[in-house]
Amino acid sequence: MKKILLLLCCCLAGLATHAQSGGRFTMKGVIADTSGVGLPEATVMLLLPKDSSLVNFGRTDKQGAFEFKNIKRVPYLLKVSYVGYLPYQQNVNPKEGDVTDLGKLGMKFLNQDLYEVVIKTARAPLSIRGDTVEYDPRAFKVPPGATVEDLLRRLPGMQIEQDGSIKAQGESVKRVTVDGKRFFGDDVKAATKNLPAEAISKVQVFNDKTEQSRITGVDDGKHEKTLNLQLKDSHKKGGFGKASVGIGTDKRLEGKINYNRFNEKNQFSVIGLGNNTNSGGMSWDDYQDFRGSQSFNWGDDGDFGFGGGVRYISFGGDGDDQSLTIQAGSGGQNRGFNKNWAGGANYNFDEKKTKFNTSYYYNQTGQTLDGISRQTTYLTNSAFTKLDTNGRRNFNANHRGGLRFEKTLDSLNSLIIISNMRLGNGTSDYKSHQEYFRGEQEVDQLSTVSDFANYSDFNSFALGNTAIFRHKFRKKGRNFAASFAYNVNNSTGNVMQRSTNRFFKSSQTSPDSVVNINQNNDTKSLRNQIKSSLLYIEPLSKKFFLETFYNFSLKTDDVDRNVYDITEGGSEMNLNLSRYYKNRSTYNRGGTTLRYSNKGINLSAGLGAQEIRLNGDFAVNQSDPVRTKIDRSFFNWTPNFSLNFDLKQNRYLYGSYSVNVQEPNIRDLQPIVDNSNPLYIRVGNPSLVPTLSHSGNLGFNYFNPGSFIQMFFGANYNYYENQVIYSQTVSENLVTTTMATNISGGNSFSLYGNYGFPIVKTKSNLNLNVSYNRNNNLTNINTVLNETNTNGYNWGMRLDYTPSDKFTIYTNANWSINDTKYSISSGQNQKIVNTNYGAEMNFKMPKDIYFNSRFSYNSYVNDRFDFDQKMPILNLSVYKTMLKSKKGEIRLSAYDVFNKNRGISQQAYGNVVSQEQVRTLARYFMLSFTYNMRGVTHSVRRKGYGY
Repeated sequence: MKKILLLLCCCLAGLATHAQSGGRFTMKGVIADTSGVGLPEATVMLLLPKDSSLVNFGRTDKQGAFEFKNIKRVPYLLKVSYVGYLPYQQNVNPKEGDVTDLGKLGMKFLNQDLYEVVIKTARAPLSIRGDTVEYDPRAFKVPPGATVEDLLRRLPGMQIEQDGSIKAQGESVKRVTVDGKRFFGDDVKAATKNLPAEAISKVQVFNDKTEQSRITGVDDGKHEKTLNLQLKDSHKKGGFGKASVGIGTDKRLEGKINYNRFNEKNQFSVIGLGNNTNSGGMSWDDYQDFRGSQSFNWGDDGDFGFGGGVRYISFGGDGDDQSLTIQAGSGGQNRGFNKNWAGGANYNFDEKKTKFNTSYYYNQTGQTLDGISRQTTYLTNSAFTKLDTNGRRNFNANHRGGLRFEKTLDSLNSLIIISNMRLGNGTSDYKSHQEYFRGEQEVDQLSTVSDFANYSDFNSFALGNTAIFRHKFRKKGRNFAASFAYNVNNSTGNVMQRSTNRFFKSSQTSPDSVVNINQNNDTKSLRNQIKSSLLYIEPLSKKFFLETFYNFSLKTDDVDRNVYDITEGGSEMNLNLSRYYKNRSTYNRGGTTLRYSNKGINLSAGLGAQEIRLNGDFAVNQSDPVRTKIDRSFFNWTPNFSLNFDLKQNRYLYGSYSVNVQEPNIRDLQPIVDNSNPLYIRVGNPSLVPTLSHSGNLGFNYFNPGSFIQMFFGANYNYYENQVIYSQTVSENLVTTTMATNISGGNSFSLYGNYGFPIVKTKSNLNLNVSYNRNNNLTNINTVLNETNTNGYNWGMRLDYTPSDKFTIYTNANWSINDTKYSISSGQNQKIVNTNYGAEMNFKMPKDIYFNSRFSYNSYVNDRFDFDQKMPILNLSVYKTMLKSKKGEIRLSAYDVFNKNRGISQQAYGNVVSQEQVRTLARYFMLSFTYNMRGVTHSVRRKGYGY
């Protein structure tokens, strides 16, 4: 299979190369002004006279010369554009011989009186000015009714990744605007998938300043790749949406509806979905479409100053389920079986001085996971292996609401008010049968057999409010900002823990001892936080700026955990496991940064001083008079340095160094014993100190707008002081007790590089990438320090071949090798090899019928454990457009034709190596119908890659 895919890539490359030879010639010339002086970096384009479709393009060199090699021997229309000069065009018929030399082609200076006439009558297919590329959609033919996404795939230098994100000139597009205004977030999918291509008069790609630079007027040396869609006057208003339903084998169902309407001031959207096909309740597309144009704004958290401070943005837990704002899922839950329901509404109001956004969203997910796993843990000169067969039934539901109000009070002052709310609940039912063996194989000595039956439920409420005031002084560059925030998070949880644990030592058939766990655990947690920040920017000169900031936070945590032993006579509080914990954390940080900005060079150096003070006490319960006090403070200096250097001609050099401070997680600080798994016990540590991480990076980006060659490479390094690790103590019965402790010396290093170029412009593109990463992780195992060193090698390629709108094919290959070595037991060193090959083909047939196939081949290998799993996945679909204006689509799809889909994963971390397989949704067939409220025309050009 691998050989077939590699052969296919070679054949495609051969076809693209062959297209450049045979019956071809070279065209060259010099672009000059009326005095004969060459014009450097003029945009030169070759078009077909019959339909003005673009064939090739480029820019002149420093002497004004251009050259097109290996072009077909047919007549062409040559167009040239240069800022300040009248556009030039000429019909070219190839001469006899291999080279047609056009000589010097003179361009006339543009008279201002002719400017408007020239713009309307002689627009070029694309024009390149510095780092800005502007496309004329009329020169890139798409079928009637095609979407903006179809148009973007036709534009040189543009590509759309598999997840729907857009890259331009090799860089990710950070912002999309329509007529200069944000349209439904920083993700362009709502616009590109729904706006008609015929509505666009221009597509512009350029490097924009960051939000912070625009607000303060101080250039920070960073840029954001931005895409602007300029609408025709006839398409300034409109609504769009679609509804789809599907029914499949094995009782598979799915449905989805969305509708959006916008004008110059208002954006309104509703969304709803339900399915049991493992489609996420909230994909990234849905998240961006739903949140609208106020999704991301600089400084919304109100934490001013450079990186390195303690941030409390997500203040209720460790995962997305505890975040206040609507969270994006992966877009496809490919583990187990999932049932998802979701729906919500969003409204944006946007005018010159007032911006308002409010939203509500509900989502729920029911998940069934049945899996088997194998895990080997390495100790000093020994090891033990766990085999686990388990089943999980999870349910989560969330109500989320929010609003954002921004008011420009006058030309110098602005106010932002933000409020977000979350109300959630869920349950988890976990059953497991586990067997522990002394050694690396399950045929070794049996040590423990455990059966678990745990059930939990939770309820949570959170509210976050922030106000930000900004003032611009009349002196250019002088700014002041202040913020205040109040956050609260309240949660309750109940856990029933039931397990039987049989320990074997003298016999493999009769246990030497049996430990039964029968407990109930009730936990109440309340967190309150107030915080405030100040920022002042003073221009010292045209080139130097001083930025001074102050951050304050006061956070209190109140946790009451009661554990009861269940007996035949009732329940009795377990005084060893119950805890009442109250903590107060005060954070102060002040600092200043000196910034130099001139002629593309942007340097900044800053220093901050911060103090974290922890006050708290804990006891068995609230009524216990015996309290253990905690009173600790931590002071750190946090330096920060950054470099951003515009080397001109679309070359950028950047680098930075910073010290970041991370406060210990409250879960690790709590002096609580968690025995929900009696073979893996967690113990809190109130003596933890903050972690300091020293981070540095250096990188280089390059893009050639004439050849559309792009490359980037860079390096990152991190070193940790007082890193929080989980020390392990393993008993004779293989019961592992972990406690969070601090240790210094952990580090990581990575290198990465990417090179891409068009083999045939507008038809074929090749992209190569490579990376290396090295991680040094420290862990104490039975008081012995273990260093786990992992070297990761990754490389890949992508080849796209899009000869026409009727046929496209995309291929990719990725290889990953992780070489892991353990200091405590070098004999256990191992290599994990994961590989992926993929191909996608799209084909347009007569009568508006389309065929799509997508194939992936995944391999997971670990020779040390004879783990070798292959997973070929083939998806097929055929669909047809119908109804008036082609508003309808009927589709027949086959998922996982070979019935090979399994949730396979393997990894090595710390002193552990594991493999897991989860029973997952596999082969099924589905018939679906989609009604588009606007009407679409399909293109076989993929929602994926392509120039």
